[in-house]
Amino acid sequence: MTWHAGSCIGRRMRHHRSMNWSPFTDEAMADPASGHQYLLDTCPVHCCDGFDPPFFTLSRYEDVQTALRDIETYSSHFGQGPRFTEPAGMLCDPPQHTFYRKILQSWFTPKAVEALREPVTRLTHELVDGILSGPGEFDAHDDFAFPLPVTIIADLLGVPKSDLEQFKHWSDIQVAAMGSAKPEQYLPIQQEFMAYMHSHLMQRRKQIADGVSVPEDLLTLLAGARTEEGEFTPEPDSLSVLNQLLVGGNETTTSLVTNLIWRLLEVPERWQMIVDDPSLIRSAIEESLRYDPPVLGLYRNTTREVRLHGEVIPSGSKVFINYAAANRDASVYPNPDEFDVTRNPQRHMSFGLGVHFCLGAPTARLETEIALSVLRERMPELRLLGAGERIAPFFLWGRRKLPVSWKR
Repeated sequence: MTWHAGSCIGRRMRHHRSMNWSPFTDEAMADPASGHQYLLDTCPVHCCDGFDPPFFTLSRYEDVQTALRDIETYSSHFGQGPRFTEPAGMLCDPPQHTFYRKILQSWFTPKAVEALREPVTRLTHELVDGILSGPGEFDAHDDFAFPLPVTIIADLLGVPKSDLEQFKHWSDIQVAAMGSAKPEQYLPIQQEFMAYMHSHLMQRRKQIADGVSVPEDLLTLLAGARTEEGEFTPEPDSLSVLNQLLVGGNETTTSLVTNLIWRLLEVPERWQMIVDDPSLIRSAIEESLRYDPPVLGLYRNTTREVRLHGEVIPSGSKVFINYAAANRDASVYPNPDEFDVTRNPQRHMSFGLGVHFCLGAPTARLETEIALSVLRERMPELRLLGAGERIAPFFLWGRRKLPVSWKR
């Protein structure tokens, strides 16, 4: 199989209207939803030349659902990011993906996730204690939404508290590199992080091999995992999984929390509804996921030529599966551009679908539920001081800065 990015140039000449939209324009970066109606109504198979490699975009709910379920046609074998990468860990197709997912599954069962409730609640209150001891204004990202999940995932990965600040920095770099036009600028720091995790992994493996007592955490689980032949799993695969856990267990929840705070405070009546009725918290979380998915979409790689809506996607093309646009498809969601905390949406696409459904979705929901519960209880006067700034990667969506106040 030859993998390449199918050229969009011919299509662009035939369908020049595609040039009316790009995920890289200032308008789209400021508000990705600004182009959803165009994609859904006019250009359901869009081709973007403004990235290397070029990629196609699928946006309609039915097309997104079909692509996520058809892993034989829309493969993850060369990564789910915008660039072609070598298969590693879970970022590939079954059976390799299934093998590593099965290793991690025990840490994401309902019982295991519920066991996190107490430490997440304790940490959330500690963060709020620190905020309430301050001047009355704080950054909902820097002071709350970011330290909450990154502290939890760092602990699960066996990272010492003394290294937490460095770990946070590495997490930022991993996210920044994902959608950068010049990812090579981040390579030295990424290699620094991988060397750090490699050292941790090998140290834990040695302890396991020597029969030394070790913590029961995700690092131990991965360090001790063995292939069917009884050998330790390959280091590149184990490191890939650790990296995915870092980004997936941190950035997604951080953006979910900041996006939710942003939208609730954007219209004060929404926030008051949550303050008055905590039973709305879960529906508000699902509406935030639908309306502002932290991951706007992920990529697949076509294994054959695809003909769809009169367009041709060549074999070996990168295809962006646009969760965010599918979540605004009016054929599925009435009044899709309205943020409604009382909505009970049908299954949104924000955690994916099928065999690659996000393993950490229950953890993200738990952390966000606790975060919002504690905020409404201890900061009922919370208000927005500005829309802040968005995070950099074009296929992720969250607030890098979100100024708020807990005093009137």
